[in-house]
Amino acid sequence: MKYIVVLGDGMADQPCDELQGHTPLELANHPNMDFLASKGICGLAKTVPEGMPPGSDTANLSAIGYDPKVYYTGRSPLEAVSMGIDLSLHDVTYRCNTVTLSDEENYEDCMMVDYSCDEISTVESTIIINDLNQYFQTDSLHLYPGISYRHCLVLKDAETGSQTTPPHDILERSVRGHLPTGQNGEMLLDMMKKSRELLKDHPVNEKRIERGLNPVSSLWFWGEGRKPNLTSFEEKFGKKGAVVSAVDLIKGIGICAGLESIDVKGATGNIDTNFDGKAQAAIDTLLGGNDFVYVHLEAPDECGHRHEPENKVKAIELIDEKIIAPIMKAMKEAGEDFCMMVLPDHPTPLALRTHTSDPVPFIIYRSNAEKDSGVPRYTEATAASTKVYEPEGFRLMEQLICD
Repeated sequence: MKYIVVLGDGMADQPCDELQGHTPLELANHPNMDFLASKGICGLAKTVPEGMPPGSDTANLSAIGYDPKVYYTGRSPLEAVSMGIDLSLHDVTYRCNTVTLSDEENYEDCMMVDYSCDEISTVESTIIINDLNQYFQTDSLHLYPGISYRHCLVLKDAETGSQTTPPHDILERSVRGHLPTGQNGEMLLDMMKKSRELLKDHPVNEKRIERGLNPVSSLWFWGEGRKPNLTSFEEKFGKKGAVVSAVDLIKGIGICAGLESIDVKGATGNIDTNFDGKAQAAIDTLLGGNDFVYVHLEAPDECGHRHEPENKVKAIELIDEKIIAPIMKAMKEAGEDFCMMVLPDHPTPLALRTHTSDPVPFIIYRSNAEKDSGVPRYTEATAASTKVYEPEGFRLMEQLICD
C-alpha cells in the first residue's frame, strides 16, 4: 500500500461575491477530487487547535500527523532547518521577509504594500540580505538569505518572548499596532527601521524601480521559534517517505520528521509552479521504494492572500488535473494499492486575504476499499453535510495509515 497526501495550501474558502456567491472549490472543475470524495470518506477536520494561530506551520504539522500543541516551537526554525542552517537548542530564529512599505516619513505610519516585493528573485534578495548582514552581523546575530522574499535571522543563545505579525496578515493595512514588541522586540524594530534607511538607494532597488517593480524598502521579522524535536515519521507511523514542496517551511517540517525533501526544478510555490514535475517526483519516490509522500501545493494560498479569485479556481483545477490524476494513474498502472488524502491545511478566504482556523474539508480514499459515500462533489458544504468531523486534525494521519 502506498500513502499519498495532496495538500492544497489555503484551498478552502468562503462564498465570494466575485465568484457569484460560490467558493473556489464549488466553482472549480475537479473531477478527480469529486471521484475520491464519492468513493471514500469525506468530512471536516480541525487542523488548527483552539488558541493557536492559523499559520501554515501549525496547520501543516497537524496535516502531516503531529499535534501542534505538543510539537510546535515556531515557524522560522522549520524554515531554517530547510535552509541548512545549523541551530543549537538555545538559538532563537525569526522569519525575515523583504517587504515593500509605503513611503511615509515615520515607520509607524507606513502601510504594508507588498509582503513579497513582487515575488523578488532569489538572486536580487540574496544580494540585499548579504549586504544588510554585513551591517548588522555580530557574534550573536546573523542574517541568512533564503528563496525569493523568505529569509532567516538567527540570534545565538537568546531568549524567546516577542510578539510579531506575519506581513501577509496586514497587506494594504497600516503597520501601526503590528510592530515587534516583547522580548527582542526593540532590537527587531530597530533593525527594521535601519534597514529602511540602508535600502533607500540600494542598486538592486534602483534597477527594480526602473523595471516597474516594487523595491525592497524594509526587512520584516516574524515567526519566532526554537529548533523543534520531532519524533521521526517512520518511528511514529512505520512508513518511509518524502515531502515534495517549493516552500522552506514544509521542507523543514519534513526534514525534522526524518522525511526526504525532494527538490523539483521550476517549483515556485505559486500558480506558475512546475505541477508536472511535482507529480512525477511523487510518483518516482513511491515507485522507488518510499511508502509515503506529502505533496504540498502553495498556489491556492498565494491567490487567497493576493485576492485573485480566478487564479484560485485555476490553481485548484491544476492540482486536480496535474497532481491527483497522474499520481492515481501511475499507481493503478503499477498495480499498487494506494490510499490518498486530499485537504487544505487551513482556509485562506479571498475576502479576508489571510488564514482562518475554521475546519477544512478532507477526503480519505482507499483504492482497495471503495465505497459510495453519497458525496457528489468535493466542497466545503458537501464535506460539512456528511457530519464526519475530526476535532484533532493530526489524527487524520492515523486514519490514513491504519494498516
